[in-house]
Amino acid sequence: QVQLMESGGGSVQPGGSLRLSCAADGYFYSANCLGWFRQAPGKEREGVAVIYTGSGRTYYAADAKGRFTISLDSAKSTMYLQLNSLKPEDTAMYYCAAAPGATGDYCYLTLDYGMDDWGNGTLVTVSS
Repeated sequence: QVQLMESGGGSVQPGGSLRLSCAADGYFYSANCLGWFRQAPGKEREGVAVIYTGSGRTYYAADAKGRFTISLDSAKSTMYLQLNSLKPEDTAMYYCAAAPGATGDYCYLTLDYGMDDWGNGTLVTVSS
């Protein structure tokens, strides 16, 4: 049974850090594309970072580069998103997602086109 479950959200001051976790049961038995997306109030969902489990190759949205880091722990079937130097505009619901069977090349495109399977989200609030 496949399942995606996020945790680690919370409230933080500008400049602070958080680490989001995604328990991705069932997605580590074969190569898949996994990723993090976010949706701020009144805005459309946007891709943040994606990773191809087959190679570990990562792709980031422009605003995430240098501040956020996506990573995997295959032994724990868990994906992480380290959020550093947070800004108020990073406030959003963060979702982990998966594109089962996607190739490494397609993984890059999922930043724009989204994925097939979704978790319920974890809220990140950045405010002073």
